[in-house]
Amino acid sequence: MDREALVVRNRTMAQAYHATPLKHQIRRLMLRLIASVPILPLKAKSFNRILLIRPDHLGDVLLTTPAIQKLRQALPNTEIHALVGPWSATVLASYPEIDVVLTLPFPGFSRHPKDSWRSPYEIAWHTARNLRRIGYDSAIIFRPDHWWGAMVTYLAGIPQRIGYNVRNTAPFLNEKVPHQHEHAVTQNLRLVERWTGHIDSTKIPLRFPIDPADSAYIDGYLKEWGIDPQTQPICLHPGSGTWVKQWTDEKWAAVADTLSDQLNAPVIFTGGDHELHMVKRITEKMKNGYCVIAGETHVGQLGALFARAKVVLGPDSGPLHLASAVGTPTVALFGPADPTEFGTWGPKDRHMIVASPIGCRPCRILDWADDNPDYHPCMRDITVAQVLEAARRVTSIY
Repeated sequence: MDREALVVRNRTMAQAYHATPLKHQIRRLMLRLIASVPILPLKAKSFNRILLIRPDHLGDVLLTTPAIQKLRQALPNTEIHALVGPWSATVLASYPEIDVVLTLPFPGFSRHPKDSWRSPYEIAWHTARNLRRIGYDSAIIFRPDHWWGAMVTYLAGIPQRIGYNVRNTAPFLNEKVPHQHEHAVTQNLRLVERWTGHIDSTKIPLRFPIDPADSAYIDGYLKEWGIDPQTQPICLHPGSGTWVKQWTDEKWAAVADTLSDQLNAPVIFTGGDHELHMVKRITEKMKNGYCVIAGETHVGQLGALFARAKVVLGPDSGPLHLASAVGTPTVALFGPADPTEFGTWGPKDRHMIVASPIGCRPCRILDWADDNPDYHPCMRDITVAQVLEAARRVTSIY
């Protein structure tokens, strides 16, 4: 299939993918019906307490933290509670701006299959009852399409419910913020402006606090590999959670070998347990030495490692946002996702995006199921030379 035909094919399939199927249309009607049922409001006049809902994983949660920090500055005496998945609890627990981190295996985000079509609604009802017992004045739903979280705040009788004006979510809100095509950090900041006033997002940094104990752990780990803790390594995080966002093993090996020579720095591979097999495949193709810390760190320790790195490279993923949050230059490879919304936050000369010019990206589809990977070359199109050029620029070796 020639390039032009491939682009037309993928655009057509993406349009069909983003269309609303019948079962979702039925769900939309049911959600409107639920939103029309009167719910008794909470009795107390003020709890001086705000609930933040963010069901996502590392990257999206990190991109929420500038809004949380600005909210804390505006409301120093208000309790701020965050309801997140257990997979993200340790991320927000690192931030002193949050008083309480509550966890919930959100339906649709947990890896466990739902028991039946009723189970998300049953969980919503039980969660709403628990939140009602705690009592909140306001709730912010940070994920734009998270109708489930918006429904829970409505059922809990929380008086002020703030989120984006998108279908399914909007019926449960009484303050609807327009959802615009802009970076997630900027979008999240707009949700708290009722308390903070207008925020100029261009002046807002992304930060992640480093625990000294995590830095000490990294020191010990590097010493075991014979790496001086004062050395600035090159960190490669090749995993991304979905095949359509993966680069090739051969290209990662070439980048690792070349950069270790040019920057005179050791290469460290990071990732989770499930990515060890990928790292092994890459390192088997390398000529130079390397260190593997994949599967050996939690988020805080990974942040401590990235904080001392010369540069962090990888496909679009949460760890790249973590690297940005600890002030380290990054090179992010983008395929189907939209860097306008999810690009690494920070100065462009320190956080470079590398992407294919193919006409069907960004399709915003992260799961093409069993479609032939050959029909989705947006990541494979990226060359070793492009990535090396970006790495040289962000590390200022010219």
